[in-house]
Amino acid sequence: MTVDLRRYTHQDLPAVRQTLLDVHADAYANDMNEFTQRFDWFVDHWGSNPAWSCVVAYEADEPAGFAYGAPAMPGREWWREHLTVPPDDASTFSVSELMVRPRWRKTGTAKQLHVALIADRPEALAVLLVDPQHPKVQALYEAWGYHQVGTRQPFPDSPNFAVMLLDLRAAGA
Repeated sequence: MTVDLRRYTHQDLPAVRQTLLDVHADAYANDMNEFTQRFDWFVDHWGSNPAWSCVVAYEADEPAGFAYGAPAMPGREWWREHLTVPPDDASTFSVSELMVRPRWRKTGTAKQLHVALIADRPEALAVLLVDPQHPKVQALYEAWGYHQVGTRQPFPDSPNFAVMLLDLRAAGA
């Protein structure tokens, strides 16, 4: 399935914020918990980063999903505590969210969003966190070239996520 991909930046957050919240509500309609209910905070937190980047997939004018992230702060990359020797170029893009509404799952939309989000990134690495309770999602990221380097629980009520790392230069992003 081909969708229309639209890019947004930090300046666009007010215009796209509600779309992100609506997609999240649909994607998590049957899986809401205390952690996922705070999604609006995460949107505002990530979107406040001046280098925040977002891609939203649309079919006609209906949002199918989105992906967003921002460059990691040097020294605070999610992978750092798991690698004894950091890469020569440790610049990292943090893929914070990749979400597809149920109707568009298993259509290739997630991959299109991911490819568009990391395309032409100047960083050497991409990192993301994935809930290991969703092994099919983790396997999908592995099929895209990510590999697990450790686990991380960023909040007391969050899952203990798998930390997944991708060498953007080797991946040809």
